[in-house]
Amino acid sequence: LNKEIVSAYAIGFGGVAEAIAKMSFGNRIGYELELSEQDLFSYSYGSILVESTEKLDFGEYLGQTSDKCIINDNALSMDDLYRANTLKYTSVYKDRTDTQGTLHIRKPEPMKFKYDNGPKIPTVYIPDFPGTNSNYDTVKAFERVGAKVTTSVFENLTGSQVLSSIDNMAKMIRECDIFVLSGGLSAGDEPDGSAKYICNVLTATKVSDEINGLIKRKGLILGICNGFQALIKTGLLPYSELGHITIDSPIIFRNDINRHCSQMVTTRVSSTNSPWLKSFKLGETFVIPVSHGEGKLVVSGEIAKDLFENGQVAFQYADDAGNPTMASPMNPNGSCFAIEGMVSKDGLILGKMGHSERYEDNLYKNIYGNRRQDIFKNAMGYFQNN
Repeated sequence: LNKEIVSAYAIGFGGVAEAIAKMSFGNRIGYELELSEQDLFSYSYGSILVESTEKLDFGEYLGQTSDKCIINDNALSMDDLYRANTLKYTSVYKDRTDTQGTLHIRKPEPMKFKYDNGPKIPTVYIPDFPGTNSNYDTVKAFERVGAKVTTSVFENLTGSQVLSSIDNMAKMIRECDIFVLSGGLSAGDEPDGSAKYICNVLTATKVSDEINGLIKRKGLILGICNGFQALIKTGLLPYSELGHITIDSPIIFRNDINRHCSQMVTTRVSSTNSPWLKSFKLGETFVIPVSHGEGKLVVSGEIAKDLFENGQVAFQYADDAGNPTMASPMNPNGSCFAIEGMVSKDGLILGKMGHSERYEDNLYKNIYGNRRQDIFKNAMGYFQNN
């Protein structure tokens, strides 16, 4: 009422330490306070930290504003605190301004299908997350065409295991040529939807740095089913950039039938603008299995137009005549524009809902059509023919 309180912050998980730091960032006003370590970091739910023009007749007095940041006689750097607070968000919300606030637009790289390290037998890295269930099929699919495959289990029973798994994954990506996210139900599709667990791991700084390094050296990335969901939800598809997510970005949503679908579908090749698609012909059809509860690709007409013009729509659900279709059950999840698979603009990242890896000789004996969609052999050719 008397305008004594000039700012306030509701105490959260970080306690008074978080509150006082964040209150200082906006106007770069420092502080001097004395508080025990326990009180500094306790949750203090329901408490509010306030800045006032004079001492108030209620609450607990903690200290005063200053041109420095001092807690219990320890001087802190406001710049270091700000960087520590914002760094964890930059893999999701890219900082696109320089120190003068100038907006920078990232220009797309020209199409290039030449691997920077020359001909070789590629190393494929396939991590196993809690809930991954297509890893063995994916390993066999790559080994069948002569690739060297490495795997690791992402352990998460303790905090130290999670940190160790992140370190190990970063190392494995650094040493691989092809990074593959298999199908499954990572963490039971929790938290809050399919592939969110994988997304949290991919955007960890150490892992995201190595993924960016793989992209820079023109390696390949593949995501099938749960892996495709992760590529979409991190921005790797269609943008080749972790954290490139906007309100208009494509998303993966639950199936129109509102339940899991498991069946064979016909898909047609809608682009060959990728090493993953190099041996295919436009309009060629394949009959492959799908198995998912959230597989509906939702995309606006404007974005879809760009994807088609850029040759980024890899596969579409099709009817028996090979025509793209929105009709159920040929398009079992109701994907917009019948999109089943997508590639990045440079063609090096492929994501798809259909399980191309679930193929063996003498399998599906009563299913007709071309059932061997050998994206894996195409990937090998990318390394061996350049």
